[in-house]
Amino acid sequence: MTKIVCTSDLHENLIEIPACDVLLIAGDISFAFKGDLAAKRAFLAGEFRHWLARVPATEVVLVAGNHDQSIQAWGLPDGLRCHYLEDSGIELFGLKLWGTPWQPWFHDWAFNAPRRHGEAFLASKFERIPADTDILICHGPPRGYGDHKGRSDGQPHLGSTALTEAIQRIQPRLMVCGHIHSGYGRYRLGATEVINAALVDNDYELVNPVVEIAL
Repeated sequence: MTKIVCTSDLHENLIEIPACDVLLIAGDISFAFKGDLAAKRAFLAGEFRHWLARVPATEVVLVAGNHDQSIQAWGLPDGLRCHYLEDSGIELFGLKLWGTPWQPWFHDWAFNAPRRHGEAFLASKFERIPADTDILICHGPPRGYGDHKGRSDGQPHLGSTALTEAIQRIQPRLMVCGHIHSGYGRYRLGATEVINAALVDNDYELVNPVVEIAL
């Protein structure tokens, strides 16, 4: 069995990580309201790099999120101890992983689908997910699973219908996401366990633990 630790929405909270085979980070490493893009880049190349170097995980896999504007602009800094997936995959411990950062339009930040025909745009991204994927790492959740806003204003669900359809088609063993902080928890979508691993609440307070799972 492979021990996996799932997390998302660090927003520059460099927490303690339990020992594991694979650490999955589902985006929003940075904090959109804190500093300019150069400052975010410096955080990734400095504090985040040192944190990655010491986490007790054999392998680290991450995707970007909507707060990670510097990654969309310039990519991840070189030399970080992790596998960065952007509509790409990797095989680790006999498991096939695929990562994608895209989500429905959200405040015109990073890795957003366009306002118009956004689900068609997302479907074009998600159709690239291989049929034999074991673990899918996305920033945003599928619609109806870990995507409830937790407040009375606006839409009750903020996930992607195209992502729900992709998961139903592929049925990976595990799907890890974040983005919608109030959706933290574990869900079942057919044969797939969906984990929203957001660490923070809607006020960006650190409230949730990492989620541990074995596959």
